[in-house]
Amino acid sequence: MRRLTQCLVLLAAIIVEPRGFAAADGDVHKLLIRDVATIEGVRDNSLIGYGLVVGLKGTGDRQQTYFTVQTLASILARMGIQIPTASVRVNNVAAVFVTANLPPFARPGMHVDVAVSSSGDARSLEGGLLLLTPMYAADGQVYAAAQGPLVVGGYMAGSATNSRQVNHPTVGRVPGGGLVERDSSLNLAGLDRLSLLLNDANFSTAEAVAAVINHEWPKPVASVIDSRRIEVNVAAAAPPSIPALLARIENLEVEVRRRAKVVVNERTGTVVLGQDVHLGAVSILHGNFSIAVTTTLGVSQPNPLASGQTEVVPQTKVSAGESPARNIQLKEGASVEELVTRLQSIGATARDIISILQAIKAAGALEGELEVI
Repeated sequence: MRRLTQCLVLLAAIIVEPRGFAAADGDVHKLLIRDVATIEGVRDNSLIGYGLVVGLKGTGDRQQTYFTVQTLASILARMGIQIPTASVRVNNVAAVFVTANLPPFARPGMHVDVAVSSSGDARSLEGGLLLLTPMYAADGQVYAAAQGPLVVGGYMAGSATNSRQVNHPTVGRVPGGGLVERDSSLNLAGLDRLSLLLNDANFSTAEAVAAVINHEWPKPVASVIDSRRIEVNVAAAAPPSIPALLARIENLEVEVRRRAKVVVNERTGTVVLGQDVHLGAVSILHGNFSIAVTTTLGVSQPNPLASGQTEVVPQTKVSAGESPARNIQLKEGASVEELVTRLQSIGATARDIISILQAIKAAGALEGELEVI
């Protein structure tokens, strides 16, 4: 069975009346500055390490995973024990990668959660214990050390031929198992300027943030550098402390005009449409055309006295059908809710809606940004 879906979008009128600034850029929303921007330098840092999980019940790496045995031999060598790596077979050990996020202003002695993932052919990490593992940042320095018992959110039971698995037993976590060893926090006391970085680059939002901040001080202290960065002069603001200044700025309300946007994922058939998306006057014609090829097997039986042989003869039948086209019409400025309701009424699937939206955008009737991921 092959199915060909035809989505034809006809533009009925390309005369679009301007509806004002608020309609073009979306409705106005009041949000706190801390919800739309972050402080430059105040960020997480990714950590990674390589270590061993021990104490498994025969579900660890097998003999063909050589680096596990080499790592075990290296650890034992530091303890004064020498083992021949060629003949060692230990199924209670698994080589793992350990990852974590170092939060902002992390100080030595803080605990962080770490994730542990098998890097060999271990079947399960259930019941394992992570040995002391140094964790490195992008600069190659050790910032934390991880160790502790694993919490696995799955299991696997049975043999190789008859087994049952729930979730991923080769991935686990060590809650609070990472201990910060190096200070990576930003020193706010020595800064004379602060930079706010918008989550979504937008010149109008940047200007609005700077205007709200300047309204709180007798003289301007904030200036817009580009569509994402707003710079605050600490000396001009004269705060009692920089944390107090940031706390005051983060709790200010700013009017944000969200960009009208439609995001579609063709791989999964997911469509996410913002409420601020509007359409021009458009007529949509949607029809289905299908072709079915059916093969049946028949038996050709010769006469009793004939010298022929019994043969299986395939019989192929081809049928084609086309359903009547279904038409919907949308008025100027139609909302997303109306578009989805109309498309569902004609039986359009998620993938049909994606094709229709792309055609509407090509026709110039989609007043918003279409992003395909």
